[in-house]
Amino acid sequence: MPFIPHTARDVTEMLGVIGAGSIDALFDEIPARLAVAGLPAIGPGLSEAEVTRLMLDRASSDGRPLCFIGAGAYDHYIPAAVWELATRGEFYSAYTPYQAEASQGTLQLIYEYQSMMAGLTGLEVSNASMYDGATAFAEACLMAVRANRKSTSRRVLTTRALAPVFRAVARGLLAGQGIELVELPLGAGCTDLEALRDAGSDDFAALAIQQPTFLGALEAVDELTDWAHARGMLVIGVCNPLLLALLKPPGSWGGSGADIACGEGQPLGIPLASGGPYFGYLACRAALVRQMPGRIVGRTVDIDGRPGFTLTLQAREQHIRRSKATSNICTNQGLMVTGATIFMSLLGAEGLRRVAAQCHANTRSLVQALTALPGVSLAFEPYCHEAVLRFERPVAPLLAGLSAAGILGGYDLTADYPEFGNALLVCATETRSAADIDAYARSLAELLARPATRGSA
Repeated sequence: MPFIPHTARDVTEMLGVIGAGSIDALFDEIPARLAVAGLPAIGPGLSEAEVTRLMLDRASSDGRPLCFIGAGAYDHYIPAAVWELATRGEFYSAYTPYQAEASQGTLQLIYEYQSMMAGLTGLEVSNASMYDGATAFAEACLMAVRANRKSTSRRVLTTRALAPVFRAVARGLLAGQGIELVELPLGAGCTDLEALRDAGSDDFAALAIQQPTFLGALEAVDELTDWAHARGMLVIGVCNPLLLALLKPPGSWGGSGADIACGEGQPLGIPLASGGPYFGYLACRAALVRQMPGRIVGRTVDIDGRPGFTLTLQAREQHIRRSKATSNICTNQGLMVTGATIFMSLLGAEGLRRVAAQCHANTRSLVQALTALPGVSLAFEPYCHEAVLRFERPVAPLLAGLSAAGILGGYDLTADYPEFGNALLVCATETRSAADIDAYARSLAELLARPATRGSA
């Protein structure tokens, strides 16, 4: 929004109406010790042209590095039409669609989004988006504890193969309600099935499975789902929505499918932008819909038989009594969902499948090129979309060297998974070319040919 400064006359007139003698008098409750005489580090004002040039110069200083990181945020190609349409005024400035008669376009878009997400996940109901993927997972855990009538447990079983940030956020949100997130030991990048069997005698409200795992491994989702259901647990599927165009959807896992699906929607047309904004998705079986947080848009007909759209479920605390609310997170990401809906509409089912397949093919090419170098090996397979590589020296100095060459080489797993040793999570999306992969391999080969610096071996 443009900033229009007040004139001295404007300020004087407003102070007169308020009854204050000056701006300082208006804020006299602020202790004098907190006041500052000025902001010496901030220079004089600039013109619009000068500000534009300054920002362009600063943006260009970041360069255009080749990104091979992944780890939950992916560098995908986004058709120009996506954000040209999403930032039109009727979408960009639209607020929550409480008045159906004035919000038919927004409501229809959300309805189409819900339909697409239900189709991708293989489940019957999708809500209108969540704050982000991590909070969507936490909400799925809360939902499972409320909905599971077969269990009195306030514990959710998962594995360390689930994204670290998802686990950290969930613990923060669940602890206040006395719900515990229990982690199983890690096998070859996925759930240790032997440890799972050892936990079979304990009571849990749900089992959470990420497919593919944060480490790119593929879980035995059919076996895990049937194992959980046989013990009275609900199943939460945490999935990259783009890869659901290629992999078995959660609604088809095992004999009866997962009960809830959630995850981060960033791969569906949301650009990398310093960590956000992104959006979370949440879908479930129809039997659990009353426990779903957020809101749901439904299609109906008016008294004249014409089709229309309306909010059919609003379960947040600003809509109903606080004691009956399913969530106190009152923010969704409507604009991000708008972009994702346009993205999915443009690509269609076949386009999404091709993008997912190309990402996997490019990652395989990257792994082949890098593991041909001395001291680099693949940690485990099969893998999908992302892969873990092991090195004979610490990866942090290697990543620094790659960054200096304009390459974002991957995600250092040392802090989150120290048992892997010197390990790096890499991903090559459909935007990476054969030349990009060759450039990575050449730069890494040069770094590996140098002696390890003191303290890095």
